Amino acid sequence: MAVDPLVLQDVTLTLPSSAGPVAILRGVDLNVVAGEALAVVGPSGSGKSSLISVAAGLETPSGGRVLLFDTDLARLDEDGRARLRRGRAALVFQSFHLLPNMTAEENVAAPLELARRRGASGEARLWMERLGLGARLGHYPHQLSGGEQQRVALARALAVRPVLLFADEPTGNLDSENGAMVADLLFDLVREAGAALVLVTHDERLAARADRTVRMQAGRIDTSIARAAE
Repeated sequence: MAVDPLVLQDVTLTLPSSAGPVAILRGVDLNVVAGEALAVVGPSGSGKSSLISVAAGLETPSGGRVLLFDTDLARLDEDGRARLRRGRAALVFQSFHLLPNMTAEENVAAPLELARRRGASGEARLWMERLGLGARLGHYPHQLSGGEQQRVALARALAVRPVLLFADEPTGNLDSENGAMVADLLFDLVREAGAALVLVTHDERLAARADRTVRMQAGRIDTSIARAAE
């Protein structure tokens, strides 16, 4: 029987602050099935980005369970979570996290090499060209505009052909033309590879392209809105 690539069960996240503990996530339940494009929307501060961080194993929840590829992340240390993601899950965040001492091509090839994929450089060039960056292969991050750095980060994520892709505002730093191209690539990945996409966005038009949308409100998935939509 097929296993959902991502399951969250009653997940909470509470972080300390100078004013006392702050509840970021409050009992989130969520299943993402293979091949599904899920959009997560909601106002700033509602917990959308924290939801992705916890789901991807970058942040440890205060309570509940996160099952990534049917593995309880609580049983793994940081290295174990990285190994679990490698070659199967990819992440794109608003901050690009490009390695400053590597060229754009080398940044894209790096996760392929870690996953021991053959032809890493060729695959990196292919994705750079698909994202309109063929003339930027040898450029370093500081030589690229913000929009170009965002596209390099996207190429790096898409190049591993992940089973599950997390994308936090992937078109936020792009103009309308490049944003539309990136959106097409994201949804093409879901269709072509049978991958799942978890997409955080403020763009309601982008969210409307997903198979399903959930709305975050004050650290919870707003089930009243979900029921109204049904």
